[in-house]
Amino acid sequence: MSRQRADSQGSLGPDDEVMPYSDDETDEELGGSSEEEGDGPPAPHPPLEARTTDVSWKVKANDRAYHQLPEFQRKVFLCIKKSKYSENGIKTHKYNALTFLPLNLLEQFKRVANLYFLVLLILQIIPQITTLPWYTTLIPLVLVLGITAIKDLADDLARHRMDKEINNRKCEVLLDGSFQESKWMHMQVGDVVRLKKNDFVPADILLLSSSNPNSLCYVETAELDGETNLKFKMGLRVTDEKLQGERQLAQFDALIQCEEPNNRLDKFVGTMAWDMERYPLDLDNMLLRGCKIRNTEECHGLLIFAGADTKIMRNSGKTRFKRTKIDELMNYMVYTIFVVLIVVAAGLAIGHTFWYEEIGLKAWYLVDDKDQEVSYRGFLSFWGYIIVLNTMVPISLYVSVEVIRLGQSKFINWDLQMYYPEKDTPAKARTTTLNEQLGQIEYIFSDKTGTLTQNIMAFKKCTIAGRTYGDPTNAEGVSLDRGRPVDFGWNRHADKKFQFVDHSLVTCIRSKKDKDALEFFKLLSLCHTVMVEQKEDELLYQAASPDEGALVTAARNFGFVFLTRTQDTITISELDQETTYHMLALLDFNSDRKRMSIILRFPDGRIRLYCKGADTVIYERLSPQSRNKETTQNSLDAFANETLRTLCLCYRDVPQDEWDVWARKHKEAAVATSNRDEALDRVYEQIENNLMLIGATAIEDKLQDGVPETIAKLAKAEIKIWVLTGDKKETAENIGYACELLTDNMHIHYGEDVNEKLRLRQANRRNQPLASGRRKKAQEQFFPEPGKNALVITGGWLNEILYEKKKKRRRLKLRRLGKRAAAGSPQDGQPIDEWEKEMRQVDFVDMACECEAVICCRVTPKQKANVVSLVKKYKKAVTLSIGDGANDVNMIKTADIGVGISGQEGMQAVMSSDYAFAQFRFLQRLLLVHGRWSYIRMCKFLRFFFYKNFAFTLVHFWYSFFSGYSSQVAYEDWFITLYNVCYSSLPVLLVGLLDQDVNDKLSLKFPKLYLPGQLGALFNYRNFFISLFHGIFTSLIIFFIPYGAFLQTMGQDGEAPSDYQSFAVVTASSLIITVNLQISLDTSYWTFVNCFAVLCSIAIYFGIMFDIHSAGIHVIFPSIFTFTGAASNALRQPYLWLTIILTVGVSLLPVICIQFLHKTIWPSVGDKVQRNRKKYELEEEERKRPATAAFRRGGRSRRSAYAFSHSRGYADLIASGRSIRRRPTVAAGRGGPRHDGIREAENI
Repeated sequence: MSRQRADSQGSLGPDDEVMPYSDDETDEELGGSSEEEGDGPPAPHPPLEARTTDVSWKVKANDRAYHQLPEFQRKVFLCIKKSKYSENGIKTHKYNALTFLPLNLLEQFKRVANLYFLVLLILQIIPQITTLPWYTTLIPLVLVLGITAIKDLADDLARHRMDKEINNRKCEVLLDGSFQESKWMHMQVGDVVRLKKNDFVPADILLLSSSNPNSLCYVETAELDGETNLKFKMGLRVTDEKLQGERQLAQFDALIQCEEPNNRLDKFVGTMAWDMERYPLDLDNMLLRGCKIRNTEECHGLLIFAGADTKIMRNSGKTRFKRTKIDELMNYMVYTIFVVLIVVAAGLAIGHTFWYEEIGLKAWYLVDDKDQEVSYRGFLSFWGYIIVLNTMVPISLYVSVEVIRLGQSKFINWDLQMYYPEKDTPAKARTTTLNEQLGQIEYIFSDKTGTLTQNIMAFKKCTIAGRTYGDPTNAEGVSLDRGRPVDFGWNRHADKKFQFVDHSLVTCIRSKKDKDALEFFKLLSLCHTVMVEQKEDELLYQAASPDEGALVTAARNFGFVFLTRTQDTITISELDQETTYHMLALLDFNSDRKRMSIILRFPDGRIRLYCKGADTVIYERLSPQSRNKETTQNSLDAFANETLRTLCLCYRDVPQDEWDVWARKHKEAAVATSNRDEALDRVYEQIENNLMLIGATAIEDKLQDGVPETIAKLAKAEIKIWVLTGDKKETAENIGYACELLTDNMHIHYGEDVNEKLRLRQANRRNQPLASGRRKKAQEQFFPEPGKNALVITGGWLNEILYEKKKKRRRLKLRRLGKRAAAGSPQDGQPIDEWEKEMRQVDFVDMACECEAVICCRVTPKQKANVVSLVKKYKKAVTLSIGDGANDVNMIKTADIGVGISGQEGMQAVMSSDYAFAQFRFLQRLLLVHGRWSYIRMCKFLRFFFYKNFAFTLVHFWYSFFSGYSSQVAYEDWFITLYNVCYSSLPVLLVGLLDQDVNDKLSLKFPKLYLPGQLGALFNYRNFFISLFHGIFTSLIIFFIPYGAFLQTMGQDGEAPSDYQSFAVVTASSLIITVNLQISLDTSYWTFVNCFAVLCSIAIYFGIMFDIHSAGIHVIFPSIFTFTGAASNALRQPYLWLTIILTVGVSLLPVICIQFLHKTIWPSVGDKVQRNRKKYELEEEERKRPATAAFRRGGRSRRSAYAFSHSRGYADLIASGRSIRRRPTVAAGRGGPRHDGIREAENI
């Protein structure tokens, strides 16, 4: 029931049952509707020929040369032209053997830091400027570029392998008059192809004929939408009759004219011109790429859209380069360091200018015989300090970050708790660049089918004649605490996967004493549109929806087995007694009727109508004499509170004379030329009355394991979950309750309410003065009243609210009239300008974000991506999208993090995702454990990395005050080269890889630990400047304490070791010990590896230092290794060791005090959990509470989701006989003449 739309036009609101248009919708599709918005009457539709004259996509069968004609060429570059028809090969890789090196280097030098160090290397080659040897920059730069290039090469090789696997799949193509095996990538538009059972469809193909009657072809669309139930496609009758043999297919020369390639999975419009006739084409005639052929031995088709033009590829969306917030912040911080570096270098260059003018020119021992101006010397000094202080910009930062991310990705891949043994599917991190972003998620956008649910329906309970079955009981009906599954061994047709725990119902059925129970299951076995296939003495059911399959399977297990059907009969086995019923009429489901009926003639001549449907429509049509209405109603309420999908079953006996009258009316309505569906519905109403209630079924739409618990845990971590699904509103809402996203104490707002609230807010804004209205947006809440709110909105209302449909239709109409779009007026419901449209979007996002839960249903893939974009744009929030089908790919690519569910559904979503696993419940571990750990580790790594580089580099700054600002370095050259590579890299890398404040169990137990990541509290500009000042303090201590110790000192041998080289050794030794002990203080999780890394780094430093200060290496390379004997000379003096110990102690003591005070006086949540870790771990072991499902009385009634959500079944197919039409004899060709002797639909 839809209300009046809350806008000034006063037209009805959008239909909640239909999927709204996408941006690729053709003008023809909107033509009629746009005209209806005008003042005059709608124009009649033009004839078919007129409507297709503008169609530019033309496909000629069996004629590859046709598609290379000049009229189908498009300009690619300058005068180079190429066919507009895409090739069928796909390309996701970035490089080939020739382009890898130049393109990869080009990409790497787009990073400002890499480009900076390249410029620095060039400067170091210039003799007048250089203050450091060129190898001090070249070695780290080559390491960084090399490691990154190897990683990029490995990623691209994986993409090459995937592309090669898909493009090299084989398919039979009609070439030179016969079918030949061809690779997918060699197929072209206009080719005729042959597909066989279980083949994937290689492109968007027009179905011509199949081995089934009437060219029926059954496909599984799991790759497209995640749904595993089969859908049927059908070829045109003319192609079915004339194109069976190879020779006829080779002579096929039709011209197809259709819509341009677009992303609409639910729409296709075109015509086929052949033999002087034109035939309309629609989506039922198309096999889309990504579908899988099922229950069809072979079929033939014509390739219409190939490769990038296919609908599944059009829905993939644009591949976006994703970067984390920390990446962006890190880049800004590097820019900040650049500025600081330039300012410091300029200041020191000015200092050198004044110093040289005042002192340098007057000191005879400083004369260098260079005739240079003082200002020129200052200029050279500036560049010299740029080189000396270059380590402020850490070149090894980026490669260290990549190593840490790679390690964190491997930990995700190796996590056995995210491994799904049933499908042998481990978790997979398909990117290595986004791990820490997993610790900052604020919004999750989830698909429903196959993501939250298993898309498996299970018959759980039922009520028959007022008695409820389904709870654990024994054969006598005594309730049990724990039941064991019923043994259906007595039934040879029983489905072994079916489970039921109420033994009393089986006893009742087998005793044949309860006629209502027998009638109940007889109805389920007869009133449906399921197709059956017999395979090796096993019955395989194919239903239009999983619900219907579950009901027929339940009847089968209880002894009422659906065996076979023809156009007008249906045969079942009733407790091992086979009976055939004559089907007089089949009244199928649709979204308005919310019920289906079947009228049967029994073997004894009786006519009976069986009906099943939503209780809201069934109860209106019950006879006053019908019994058990109240008890059944109570059972329905109980089922609804358990979030089961309910359906009422009833029947009535139809007298022969009434049937004769009704059959005539039905025949007249069936052949009506206009409003046929409405006429049929009216006729159906006349016979679906005075029904006798039998009972009701309760089906569980099985959620994946752990979904409610996962959602609850993520909610505690302040992560909001929005469900975006193409399913109908009732289905989506029912699942919302089942997974506890929606609760009974929530106030739910629907599209019309939302539209009205937004309209009022817009009107208030228009009434405000222009300046104040645009200066700031209104801050008042949309839901000021207390209580929780939820939003359930359909795709149609979403377009209405965001002006999308109005905008497109208005633009189209004005374009047809040759006018330009004018600004809207406050009276026409249009936005006045772009600012008002933007504010409308902001209002909608603000309203949605005030709600505890948001469910968007009947939305297109494009709308899913748009909703994600709105939240990203206006909330500046980190978003995650999770889905399992091709219709989720656009959403997955748009979000900051994309997660694909892998398993029984297609792999399209997984191939486009950043992370993949098999079950939704693994999401909590991915975020609350791996995401949080990755974020904490990366933040700690970055803080310490900046600190150790500032502490290292700023010693040069303090030294410059005592060296005449001469760009003299404070350390030995090789120490500068190896500092970030060998001496201080390993401990901080291990912290970035292994550190954890609390273990995984406590991370899941306390979701509040996740909040600092959402707030970005662990790494921001504040933390950056703390690291900067900490580095300044450490550099001051490291320089001035040794400097003071070296003044007026005397060694044990009577010499004064106050030379520059000894000073360099002492400061370097103090720095290495300080930074390695500092990272030890910051380590929360100690392992043997961490301890070894700290000690090993210090040992490596002393080992290398003694080697490069030895006389032996000086003899070999006298100009490179100049600190001969400096280390051994300095470090044999005990007071210099005391100096080092004092320096280290003074550097670390303030840090220890601050950390102690902080954890004692201002502890964080993590500190508190860490302090009580043992207690919590003990509680976790002792806590063993059995999970009990609470029964909620008096809750909101939620039922009949099956009847509301069930799509149209196979009734038309069955009743029309199209599935069993006798095939005409065809001319001699492949296979020769064919006859259908048995008029049954078992051959699906």
